Amino acid sequence: MSLLAPPMQVFQLAQPLPVYRLSVEQYHAMIRHGILKDDDPVELLEGILVQQMGKNPPHTFATQFLRDELPPMMPAGRWFVSDQEPITTTDSEPEPDVFIVRGRRRDYLAQDRHPGPADMGLVIEVSESTLATDRGTKRRIYARASVPEYWIVNLVDRRIEVYTDPSGPGDHPVYRQQRDYPSGDEAPVRLDGVEVGRIRVDDLLV
Repeated sequence: MSLLAPPMQVFQLAQPLPVYRLSVEQYHAMIRHGILKDDDPVELLEGILVQQMGKNPPHTFATQFLRDELPPMMPAGRWFVSDQEPITTTDSEPEPDVFIVRGRRRDYLAQDRHPGPADMGLVIEVSESTLATDRGTKRRIYARASVPEYWIVNLVDRRIEVYTDPSGPGDHPVYRQQRDYPSGDEAPVRLDGVEVGRIRVDDLLV
């Protein structure tokens, strides 16, 4: 049984209270000591424990479609596809909907660690109710960590937003390039700058 209390309603205060931020090491210690369980719906974003949102059928469909379609594109033994599992950065441990990782799964088991930004080829968030967070906090986290390519599968505006050329660590990390692929288009899947396949935008939409 998890010792984590359910999320509380946040009340507006006349004066904002300071927030205590967790380090990644403290977050891992909470998991190790059973304060957080594997099925607790939280992730660490910029030092803050954030509740993960529920998923509706269109979100689930798009995530599972990508999980099915991407693996056959992977160069054998060089990349693999994962989903809804942790990526460890300096101040966060997000759990993207889908991501492509360098190497083999067993490599990370042998090293007893989650993949990090340097291991990423592509990170994808499927967005509907989470669109503001995925364009804001999540995009900032991935840009700061120099994840080379970040997709938002935007179910609201029915397009794939592709972000590239991250600025890396800094006060205001950004992706310097953005290209949108609307309904009727195809988004190229690139690993180390080489196109390995394409995803039809309409295949992700219901």
